[in-house]
Amino acid sequence: MREDGDWMKILIKNGKLVDPANDVDAFYDVLIDGDKVAEVAQDIDPEVLGEGDRLIDAFGKVVMPGFIDLHVHLREPGFEYKETIKTGSMAAAHGGVTTVFPMPNTKPVIDSVDMYDKVQTIIDRDAVVNVHQVASVTLRQQGETPVDVAALKKAGCIAISEDGKSVMNSQVYREAMKAAAAEDVLVMAHCEDKNLVNGGALNEGVASRRYHVNGITNAVEDVIVARDILLSKETGCRLHLCHCSTADSVKLIKAAKDEGLSLIHISEPTRPISIS
Repeated sequence: MREDGDWMKILIKNGKLVDPANDVDAFYDVLIDGDKVAEVAQDIDPEVLGEGDRLIDAFGKVVMPGFIDLHVHLREPGFEYKETIKTGSMAAAHGGVTTVFPMPNTKPVIDSVDMYDKVQTIIDRDAVVNVHQVASVTLRQQGETPVDVAALKKAGCIAISEDGKSVMNSQVYREAMKAAAAEDVLVMAHCEDKNLVNGGALNEGVASRRYHVNGITNAVEDVIVARDILLSKETGCRLHLCHCSTADSVKLIKAAKDEGLSLIHISEPTRPISIS
């Protein structure tokens, strides 16, 4: 923003624009006016800029829409010695990530409008990229009582997750998913049946046998992936399955998407541009 309070124009010239959504991979100039991309063309005259506007020569660089990271841990409140919203968002910006979704496993857990509003105040003050705070699925992430999804959506929350834990009570999870579907809130699922982990510390295989450590089988992930897909189908909620890693998970997801379920999807209203 200029000193006079008006939005600044930024003209990015001579860069290679890569925009998969619009099938663009060529040399284009990009004119940004305030918070919107005003024009994309092969030769934009710098005369469009006024006093206080900015010209960036991106020769030898790639210009592209900012990356969106759906799964980050900003650790604030409660674990600021690990990370804060300010430091985490600065790191994101440095890497070309312009939108992040921080998980709710803070201290206290982000499980209410009061906590959501408190974190949003910090985001408004300190964040240098778009930060969409994720709320938990259940109160205190204890897996027993769903959060008030409608109230959280009204406060601005667009996603819930029990990150680091699965909601093992399927009825509780179904209730939360129904509420999320009614409010068009994304459910982000941690795919791990904690009852099947059985003290495991690493994937079951050569290494676990060599070091005589309990292994974690692929079924630990696959069982929850299958359950969550079926609950998503029944309730109609949008579902994002986090950190999938097995072949059968991929098969299950493909089958669900082929059937038309809304999986691994999130609508992002803005598409900021970054330079790398």
